[in-house]
Amino acid sequence: MRTIRVWGSFNVVVAAVLMLATLPGRTQGLGLITEPLLADLRISRVDYATINLWATLIGAAFCFPAGQLIDRLGLRVVSAGLALGLGVTVWRMSAFTGGIAGLFLLLFLTRALGQSALSVASITAVGKSFGRKAGLAMGVYTFLLSGFFIIAFVVVGGTVTASGWRTAWAQIAKFLVFIVTPMALLLRENLAGVAGTGPAGTEEASTGNRSENFSLGQALRSPAFWVFGLATALFALVSSGLGLFNEAVLAEHGFNQKTFHTFLAVTTFAGLLGQLTCGWLALRRSLRQLLGVAMLLYAAALGMLPFVRTFPHLWTFAALVGITGGFITVIFFAIWSHAFGREHLGRIQGAAQLLTVVASAIGPLLFAKCATATGSYTPLLLALALVVLFVAVAAWTVPLPDAESTRQRTVGRSGPEPAQA
Repeated sequence: MRTIRVWGSFNVVVAAVLMLATLPGRTQGLGLITEPLLADLRISRVDYATINLWATLIGAAFCFPAGQLIDRLGLRVVSAGLALGLGVTVWRMSAFTGGIAGLFLLLFLTRALGQSALSVASITAVGKSFGRKAGLAMGVYTFLLSGFFIIAFVVVGGTVTASGWRTAWAQIAKFLVFIVTPMALLLRENLAGVAGTGPAGTEEASTGNRSENFSLGQALRSPAFWVFGLATALFALVSSGLGLFNEAVLAEHGFNQKTFHTFLAVTTFAGLLGQLTCGWLALRRSLRQLLGVAMLLYAAALGMLPFVRTFPHLWTFAALVGITGGFITVIFFAIWSHAFGREHLGRIQGAAQLLTVVASAIGPLLFAKCATATGSYTPLLLALALVVLFVAVAAWTVPLPDAESTRQRTVGRSGPEPAQA
């Protein structure tokens, strides 16, 4: 059991590194090189935004095959292959000299292999290692992930400033090929299965191996999948739109650029606290209740933003957004193995990841159109607050699949169970 815990902890660290490796395929990572790339390749913002939108949407389709390959071939092979492929793509991009079609292909591959496929592999690594006890592990995972990304932003951003975006991208390619790929090959699988059920007296021990037989189709027919999936997708939609235009939104309420940078620091710190707190509470409260509370607070934050005018109000808003973001991130990572088991976890998380990627691609467009049509972001923020409030109620009341429902599905396929002696 001790060996299982050690390897499970190692898997958490590797999973965080795998998610860090998706940086060149994420909006935040590409944002670090956008300005020098546009100047270097002489591409207009409109063309680049259009290319990025379609590369993101089409690349989201890789979530499904990534999940299927993980379930069939295993985490090691798929994760290592994705890291290697992303490394080669980033290296090719560092030497790219021009052409709309070529840039689209490279952006598409970074989105598909990084933001979509490798993200699925990263999340699945923790879920397959801890099963239904993944709540605390996911809290540690997201805490590590936040720290890794903060360091990466500083290092990569400094390299871009000092040596140019091509050097920064070439260094990331080396990191992917020579560090991330070998680490992926060290992943241990089926640890949760080896560990068996939880300790006596815990919910896991009393309910058995919950929902082990849920396939992707069965998960998609479950209300829980759509409530948790759409809740996170809605959060991704707001975060991507608000994140891209955050400075403009704050400027609309009288805050300057320096305040915007401080705002980012406050939300990041609050997010770290939210992640650790949610991981701890996941051992004591249901994920439904935690998601319901998080979405309720998020609705309050969005409804509050249009009326923020003072610094105390702004920091309150920043704390609410950061903490709820930390909660929602941990819950999204933890719920799938908790509710649906590990047998088809890759496929199920691939479908959930697809929802968030599509939503994150749509978010900035909605915010931009609202600002263009009304001259303000307020109408959209208030509308989204109402939608988030509705999802909070749904999260609190939606039933999770349980062992009994799984047994009935199995009985329905194979006939009645023999009577117990």
